[in-house]
Amino acid sequence: MNFIRRSKNKQNTFKNRAVRALTGTVLVCAAGIFSLGGLQRLVEPMQVSATSISSITSDSIKEKEDQIKAAEKEKEGLKNSLSDLQKIKKELEAQKSDLKKYVAQLDSNLADIEAKITDLNARIAEKEAAIEETQKELEAAQEKEKTQKESMTRRIKLMYEKGDSYIWETLLCSTSFGDFLNRADFMEQVMSYDHRMWEEYKANRQYIELCKQELDLEKELLDETKENVEAEQSNLESLIAQKNNDIIKYETDISNKAQAIKEYEADIAEQNELIETLEAAIAEEKRKIIESNGTVLTYDGGVFKFPLASYTRVSDDYGMRIHPTLGVEQFHNGVDFAAPKGTAIYAAYDGVVVASAYSATMGNYVMIDHGDSLYTIYMHASALYVSKGDVVIRGDTIAAVGSTGRSTGNHLHFSVRKDGAYVSPWNYLSQ
Repeated sequence: MNFIRRSKNKQNTFKNRAVRALTGTVLVCAAGIFSLGGLQRLVEPMQVSATSISSITSDSIKEKEDQIKAAEKEKEGLKNSLSDLQKIKKELEAQKSDLKKYVAQLDSNLADIEAKITDLNARIAEKEAAIEETQKELEAAQEKEKTQKESMTRRIKLMYEKGDSYIWETLLCSTSFGDFLNRADFMEQVMSYDHRMWEEYKANRQYIELCKQELDLEKELLDETKENVEAEQSNLESLIAQKNNDIIKYETDISNKAQAIKEYEADIAEQNELIETLEAAIAEEKRKIIESNGTVLTYDGGVFKFPLASYTRVSDDYGMRIHPTLGVEQFHNGVDFAAPKGTAIYAAYDGVVVASAYSATMGNYVMIDHGDSLYTIYMHASALYVSKGDVVIRGDTIAAVGSTGRSTGNHLHFSVRKDGAYVSPWNYLSQ
């Protein structure tokens, strides 16, 4: 490629040397030999390449370098983003004397880890898309390099076969001084073109190497992100298992059995007070609507949709029962449906969401007003998909099964309240 490297220097003095050669030499040339048309055909292969392939600019190279720096920074941050399980467990130890605070703190830790898992899964999808895009960029650049190389190879071969003498022969066969200047200007453009093509080839080679570097880095990031998801999932399962064991241990410990029963009853009383407060607020709101001659939601008597996409069994039914760990007879105000974590929870009937929140006893819960003082409550969810004020239709997904709150396993606690009191959910699920 020496002819390309020399072309820049050549073109600076080309015209002066050519004029001197013309004025000092007289040649007779046959018509058509060394014509401009013939010269144009000589460079035609490179011209086709230039017009059919987009150029790699310094801006595109800079952009690719910035993308690599961003990926390296992201990779460094990924190493420090994992949850510190030992630190979390150490902090929880200080809360174990107060079960309510302990459960609330642990559920908060679980929510943080769930959020990290969701974010990491989103990153995985982004990385897979980025890898696909970078692979396309690399393949396009490699195809361009192949075309450039083929064009330059043909050009070099022709230049080698002709030698530098063809330039002077072409110029000295000019039919007039004006023709000579046109030929000289064209030859200068050819040399400038050769130089430009060489610079573009080098830039494309640099771009290819940057694409390869970015592709390798993105693949490393993808693998590490997947490993982080597995690690966070393990942290999540470890904390859930610890929570279940600690609640059972606390409630079955003979030394604090009386205190555990007292706390449980206080929790249920607090839960009922919260729900009654919500009902009272809704009733007052409806009274104001009626007074202003507005319309209010009414229950039309339809059968409820089963509130779960799937479930394994009824783990605890509605009514009086012996508490599984406290060992005392207690009223169970709903039906517990055991189901895998993440199972979709459905709105049992049309209504308006009056609460979508968290409490230490109910965990993540949703409460829906169906009209005529009829409410449904869905407890212990791992995720909530609706907000207060949302209008839902029978069968809408409102949450996902979990084990938040005072719970020792993944399940949905489903309650129905009518006229301020709990009633059997089976009355509405199968009339």
